[in-house]
Amino acid sequence: MTLHYQEIQDAYTRIKKYVPTTPLEESYYLGNQQQRYFFKLESFQRAKSFKIRGALNKMMTLTAEEKERGIGTISSGNHGSAVSYAASILGIKNAKVIVPKNTPQSKLDKIKYFGGDVMLMGNNYDEAHTLGMAYIEDNGLTFIDAYYRDPKIYAGQGTIAIEILAQQPNIDTIVVPIGGGGLITGIAVAAKFIKPSIRIIGVQTEACPAMIHAYRDKTFYEEYPSEESICDALIGGIGKLSYAMAQDYVDEFLIVSEESIAKAVSFMAKEEKYIVEAAGCTVVAAIMEHQEQIGGQNVALVLSGGNIDGKLLTSILAKY
Repeated sequence: MTLHYQEIQDAYTRIKKYVPTTPLEESYYLGNQQQRYFFKLESFQRAKSFKIRGALNKMMTLTAEEKERGIGTISSGNHGSAVSYAASILGIKNAKVIVPKNTPQSKLDKIKYFGGDVMLMGNNYDEAHTLGMAYIEDNGLTFIDAYYRDPKIYAGQGTIAIEILAQQPNIDTIVVPIGGGGLITGIAVAAKFIKPSIRIIGVQTEACPAMIHAYRDKTFYEEYPSEESICDALIGGIGKLSYAMAQDYVDEFLIVSEESIAKAVSFMAKEEKYIVEAAGCTVVAAIMEHQEQIGGQNVALVLSGGNIDGKLLTSILAKY
């Protein structure tokens, strides 16, 4: 079980017809003459999240029989929207998307908009995963993995690195949010192959530092308890493939506070004029908290999605 650069290059060739290259825009307010920061705006994807890359790459490799039988997935929201969107592109009519009961309404609406059948199970992601896997197996659906161990999912996410280094070859550091680990693992494998000197930095919320603690404890946490968090996309355990690979490719792991993440959401909306969900803003929070530690002269910040709940955004903007 591993991931190779060629799989990421193949994914890029496969999905580029449907997945536009997202902008890499320099920040107006972060940085100075010595340090420049660039936002990789995955929040500009059609489904407002990077997840379409991995989901579409996987689903384009399904057989006609698998597509006809139907697919199932488990998601905190963004992966579910991506699977639903990919199903609409590929003409897959039976697409079950299992989500926790606390999933933001904005994400549920997007899943339904693209035609996916939403099923609420469990009070958090780990509970939804356990219940959802049983449902998918019982109903003979093809499982579309969010982050656990499927190299095709990881390869799709890694195409972001190909784009970043084509858009700005002088990027020397990429900062990436970590939830299950598929995004950072895919990006790290691709970026290190293209430019071995590049630094990859992963960021987790203090509410659920599952990967950081997994490496600290030398224990794979398939499930992980979380404190209350505004980062619904980063809650729960980590993927088996990411646990096996990320430590060898990621140069540093950082934890940021929930308050810093909220301030970053507000900063991005009020100053930079981008609506970015809290999970994506962890990388901006990392600059606020750990700028010197991150270093770099030309730094790409991967803004992983824009599906923030309207009520949450309103409350954050009022407070910060």
